[in-house]
Formats: sequence, structure tokens, C-alpha cells
Amino acid sequence: MKKWLVLTAALCLAACGKETDKIGEASTVFNVLGKNDRIEVEAFDDPDVRGVSCFLSYAKKGGLKETVNLEEDASDASVSCVQTAPMVEYNENAVAKPRKVFKRNASFAFKSLQIVRYYDAKRKAFAYLVYSDKIVQGSPKNSLSAFSCAGAPAINPQVVQNQPNKQIHGGCIVEVSTK
Repeated sequence: MKKWLVLTAALCLAACGKETDKIGEASTVFNVLGKNDRIEVEAFDDPDVRGVSCFLSYAKKGGLKETVNLEEDASDASVSCVQTAPMVEYNENAVAKPRKVFKRNASFAFKSLQIVRYYDAKRKAFAYLVYSDKIVQGSPKNSLSAFSCAGAPAINPQVVQNQPNKQIHGGCIVEVSTK
């Protein structure tokens, strides 16, 4: 029974973070058997903030252990999130609480790499934190990227005309609760 639980947990972790686009990779260590150690670069769109995409780079251990899925990747990762559409739109209620927007396993079952999005309502800004955790001992290594509506190109107010639940803040259209 325990084997099935571990296998199920591993499959669930492996399934997370698959809605990414691989951008490229850079080899860091040559391995005779299996893939080289490398840095992989991927991109994904924030599911709640239309018009913002994040680019993630992370260390990937190669070699024979990767071939049989027993490698443990280093806790080194970086994230950068940018505006990738003419307008950024989001619902303030949907982004108010921190949300895990990315997760990928970094070992067979006990270590994961994740990105959590935080919203700063006062500044109409987002912070994206990438870090790794492990059941026994995580790592303090982390990277942060921030995106501000104030820094985005301004939007014409006519875009939200006759829509009282939408406001413009710099380059963002923010849907707010009318309660």
C-alpha cells in the first residue's frame, strides 16, 4: 500500500508544471552516460493575470540517475515575469491570496521547485517567488521577480467605458468587486 502512495505522489508531482514551453537549455557538465547536467529555460503564462508570462531557468542533473529517474536537481533557479500582451487584465479577488502558479518535481518524490505569486494591492504589483522545498530539509535559495502595473504602458480609458467594475491602473485593467 505504501508503494502505491509513493508512486501516486510521484506521478502527481511529475504532472505539475507541464503547461510550459521549453525555450532552450545550456549544458554545464558532460556525462558519458545519459544527458549532460544543464540549465533548462521554460516559459509559462500566469493563469490569473492575462498578459503576464514568466520565464524560468533551473538546474537539471543529468547522467545515468536521470535516465532511471533517481536524480535530485540542485536548488538553483531564477524567474523573470514580464508583460507579453498589449494589456494586462486580472480580477483583484482572484489574485488577492498567494497562489502557487508553477510546480515541478526536482527529485523522484521528495523535492519540488515551485513559483508562488503574491499580489501587492496597494501598489498594484505582483511578486513571483521561485524556491525549492524538500520534505526533510528545503533550501533558502530563491529568486524573485516583480511586475508593476505602473511600469506598463498606459491604457486608453475608453477601453473600460461603461464597465463600472473595471478600473485602469497604469497598464492594467483591474476587475474589482462592486460590493
